[in-house]
Amino acid sequence: MKNKKGKSLLGLALLIAAIGLFGYFGYSTMGAIKLGLDLAGGVSITYQAKEANPSAEDMSDTIYKLRLRVENYSSEAEVYQEGVNRINVDIPGVSDANAILQDLGQPGSLVFMDSEGNQILEGRQVTSAKGGIIDQNGVKEYVVQLAFDEEGTKAFADATTNGVGKPIYIIYDGRIISYPMVREPITGGQCRIDGMADLKEAEELAANIRIGSLSLELEELRSNVVGAKLGQEAISTSLKAGAIGFAIVVVFMIAVYLIPGVAASLALCLYVGLILVLLKAFEITLTLPGVAGIVLSIGMAVDANVIIFTRIKEEIGVGKTVKSAIKTGFAKALSAIIDGNVTTLIAAAVLFWRGSGTVKGFASTLALGIVLSMVTALFITKFALNCLYEAGFEDVKFYGVRKDIAARPFLKPRKAFFGVSLLLIVAGFAAMGVNRASTGAILNYGMEFRGGTSTNVTFNEDLSLERISSEVVPVVEQITGEAGTQTQKVAGTNEVIIKTRTLNMEEREALDTALADKFGVDPELITADSISGAISAEMKRDAIVAVTIATICMLIYIWFRFSNITFAASAVLALVHDVLVVLTFYAALKWSISSTFIACMLTIVGYSINATIVIFDRIRENMKLKKYNQTIEDVVNLSITQTFTRSINTSLTTFIMVFVLFVMGVSSIREFALPMMVGIVCGTYSSVFLTGAMWYVFSQKKEKKNTDGV
Repeated sequence: MKNKKGKSLLGLALLIAAIGLFGYFGYSTMGAIKLGLDLAGGVSITYQAKEANPSAEDMSDTIYKLRLRVENYSSEAEVYQEGVNRINVDIPGVSDANAILQDLGQPGSLVFMDSEGNQILEGRQVTSAKGGIIDQNGVKEYVVQLAFDEEGTKAFADATTNGVGKPIYIIYDGRIISYPMVREPITGGQCRIDGMADLKEAEELAANIRIGSLSLELEELRSNVVGAKLGQEAISTSLKAGAIGFAIVVVFMIAVYLIPGVAASLALCLYVGLILVLLKAFEITLTLPGVAGIVLSIGMAVDANVIIFTRIKEEIGVGKTVKSAIKTGFAKALSAIIDGNVTTLIAAAVLFWRGSGTVKGFASTLALGIVLSMVTALFITKFALNCLYEAGFEDVKFYGVRKDIAARPFLKPRKAFFGVSLLLIVAGFAAMGVNRASTGAILNYGMEFRGGTSTNVTFNEDLSLERISSEVVPVVEQITGEAGTQTQKVAGTNEVIIKTRTLNMEEREALDTALADKFGVDPELITADSISGAISAEMKRDAIVAVTIATICMLIYIWFRFSNITFAASAVLALVHDVLVVLTFYAALKWSISSTFIACMLTIVGYSINATIVIFDRIRENMKLKKYNQTIEDVVNLSITQTFTRSINTSLTTFIMVFVLFVMGVSSIREFALPMMVGIVCGTYSSVFLTGAMWYVFSQKKEKKNTDGV
């Protein structure tokens, strides 16, 4: 017995040492974690088209292709139009503009020519260029894979058919960068260039072809190192809020779940240290949407522990020993934890694959957090709990007991709940209609979506971020009449970039006058240009496609795991309900739709599906144990009752973390936290009051249909 106790104490000591070690490394690497433009700034490069008046189509196409190019540096990079013929590229997490310019290359002209000097096609007809490695009979070859559009495919087919045995010259900015030999006619719209010395050479050639395939020739106009959009205050207050919120969650877990709560708290502390270390190791760029992914994964880590501890209490309640209850509790909780996390992981994988920008950043941190939260909940918590048990905490009083409780009639008022939800959704569409009639847009789109005006102001002194926020921003917002002003400092200068909604000439003049009067700024040192939205139509399309595919994949997974389409249909309907209700608040309260909106909605999707899975898992289990005198309605009521405490406790812990962010955060953080809180409440409401009810209604209709068929 003493030997077991000694081993358990040693195990706890090692776990605490691991927490301290990873905590130290996590804290020490915080300064090295790559932060996005919103948190830390980066390099801002402005290109100008050589053509004086390029078409809107060419500008849009160039921006889209350039965005794909710069995503090699960071998924959080922003590319947007400035004025008529300029394009801004903002790349976070870097401070050497010259290095980026050299690596990015000068976007110039690219043409393919035959051996007689005739142009075959232009770079814009190349749809993709990728460097890679292929295996040819056990020998590695470094190649570049090219694909052409329809027009390019035909031109390349004609040229290669007539040019077998001759080279095709790829000319970038007047310089021959490759001259592969034509071995056979290439008519399928794809070709491969081989003969590279190594992978680096292949990737450089592919990069030159990609950057040269822009619709417009560009020249560098200026490059600056810019500061964070949100400022140091936003980072420091967010960190403090996160620490306070986490501490409250730890106290809550210990107060409610006693010794299991201590084990969970140790696992969560290790989780936090590991997530910081892995963010640095995988070089993931952390932005505000990324923080949302971490908050969601922490919520899911807490959720997994709550599911396990509820099961342990139930097992003790039916008369099992504590040791047996711990073993059985983990075993019974496994399916709900795996299903909930896998569905969210599927969503994260699809969002990373199909998304771009903030969507991809959110998916990266969410996926990392989910995998880590599962490991810590299923292994670290179990290890810590067993160690605490063996160390002497064997009494039932340290774990709590949950006796059988009478099922509550959750399904009885289901029509009322359906009616309330329908009313909220209809109200949302009505609010959107009112908004369209009054403003021309159904929602209050921020600068990231609708564009605006970028005003560059050179002050007489180097203003701190705090002074800009407290003194300059109020002056600007008095002119614009709305919040959401973004400011960035240009490193090494007194210049500040101020981004607002689109200003007319009268408002621009009023702003110039106000800045001159308040700060003594020379009006000659104030320039303003219209800018397009950083979130383009393509990015919006990618986000919608990604969410759609993710939803379908989750539906298929739930259908497969539960062997019942009604479970999948109910889960997806609840997910759609939550999104539409949160949209109602955005429309009715005119909350700004910015890049954080995408992260917020994605978080709600993940949160909603996870909460629903837990209830469905219990329904599935209870259906197998259904007694002859129980109806399906009884089973659903019992299942919701049994998981009710879990639903409330998990939502409460996640809500606490977001609420502290809302209370302590700066205005930009609050804009993100407030809809998140609404989403958490909505997700809890739908999982408790709607999902089980919808499954019951679908099941009854299915049963009736089968009976009528017989």
